[in-house]
Amino acid sequence: MRPQRLLISVVLAAAALAAADRLPNFVIIFIDDMGYADIGPFGARGYETPQLDRMAREGRLFTDFYVSQAVCSASRASLLTGCYNVRVGIVGALNHRAEHGIHASEMTLAEVVKQKGYATACYGKWHLGHHPKFLPVNHGFDEYFGLPYSNDMWPHHPTAGKDYPSLPLIEGTRVVDAEVTGEDQAQLTRLYTERAVRFIERNRNRPFLLYLPHTMVHVPLYVSERFRGRTGRGLYADVVAEIDWSVGEVLAALRKHRLEQHTLVLFTSDNGPWLSYGDHGGSAGPLREGKGTSFEGGVRVPAIMWWPGRIPAGTRCEEPVMTIDLLPTVARLVGARLPAHPIDGKDVWPLLGGASGARSPQEAYYFYWGNELQAVRMGNWKLHFPHVYRTLAGRPGGTGGTPAPYEEAKIELALYDLAADVGESRNVAAEHPEVVKRIERLAEKMRAELGDSATGQKGSGVREPGRLQPGDRRFHWVPGKPLEVQAR
Repeated sequence: MRPQRLLISVVLAAAALAAADRLPNFVIIFIDDMGYADIGPFGARGYETPQLDRMAREGRLFTDFYVSQAVCSASRASLLTGCYNVRVGIVGALNHRAEHGIHASEMTLAEVVKQKGYATACYGKWHLGHHPKFLPVNHGFDEYFGLPYSNDMWPHHPTAGKDYPSLPLIEGTRVVDAEVTGEDQAQLTRLYTERAVRFIERNRNRPFLLYLPHTMVHVPLYVSERFRGRTGRGLYADVVAEIDWSVGEVLAALRKHRLEQHTLVLFTSDNGPWLSYGDHGGSAGPLREGKGTSFEGGVRVPAIMWWPGRIPAGTRCEEPVMTIDLLPTVARLVGARLPAHPIDGKDVWPLLGGASGARSPQEAYYFYWGNELQAVRMGNWKLHFPHVYRTLAGRPGGTGGTPAPYEEAKIELALYDLAADVGESRNVAAEHPEVVKRIERLAEKMRAELGDSATGQKGSGVREPGRLQPGDRRFHWVPGKPLEVQAR
């Protein structure tokens, strides 16, 4: 062999060995309130999402991907801790009055990879406590820039504005803008994306975890001038188009630095669409109901996994997977230890990697609203326990950013075969009493572990959230008054 060819062979072999030994990067793109049918790969109509379409062609669709609870803080708690949110004491959507948040003893995804020397960043909506001790930089993230909670928690809220103070923008643990305006919100998707791209650039030679929880498409909707009117299908479609652009920018940055074969990217949503907002909300497609319910439209969300060379391109997984499964899967991929305390997620890498015959390692998934156990999915079966839920009852949602009112409805014990009836329209409990009994037994075990307000049970495995203590630094907003930073 000629010396030049020998040198080339040695270099290529060394590069292949380095690639094999390199720890993978992770990018989690978490959209707020995006419905199951809001992007092209899941059936969006009337507008295009070319970047997400390409991501799907190069990656793997997850048709049965779930969040633990169809509301902001609860959903994020599960994603980041690998636990059902009720286990870690976070339910609902925390606001500026909340004096609790994620506990210091919970191990987040960022803290998992920190064991292996990862660079970590969070750009976007946090919503797991807004006081300094609860913010991302105190839970494993090197950097944070974004809103501490939902963008509608401000004086311009269409129905409760008087209850909210000015909306803050935070970097690290410092408020950099104490009064975010609509014009500011229109730049958030761009700003988060630019920071994400720069983070990838800076850390291209070391492993990293990038968490990009976008503020949009949560109402109030805002979009930059570049995308305003872009689709011709209204503001919601324009906002989705800008999100699609953002995904393209992140993937392009990975390709530019030849990181695509070293990076797992997840695109998904924190819950289903906020249907009461009508033309400012998304679509659950064939699924029943939306955000704020335990029906499929609330808890089943679009999901695409992308990792060229590791995740099979142009494929789909129809096995159920939940956000709680991400943390143990990441831990397995990097060789990190799991938390010492119990978690609920399981390693689902065989499903991500497309292993032949791979099945969900979870016997069932459980859906709470608040602290009430409302539904359980076991295989293709889903059992709803009697509960009250909010619905538009077939009426249209609102227009122009003003919501239509919900009404209350009640579902009795109901069993659905999701393989044949994804819209949860035909109760087959009477035809399959043995299935009902089996799921009820599983539910009783979970009630003993995590409790159930409907039955008055307290769970033995529930942990307390973090709480403000005397002397803790806190942010304090009062409607009509300037921001205060004080010790408690």
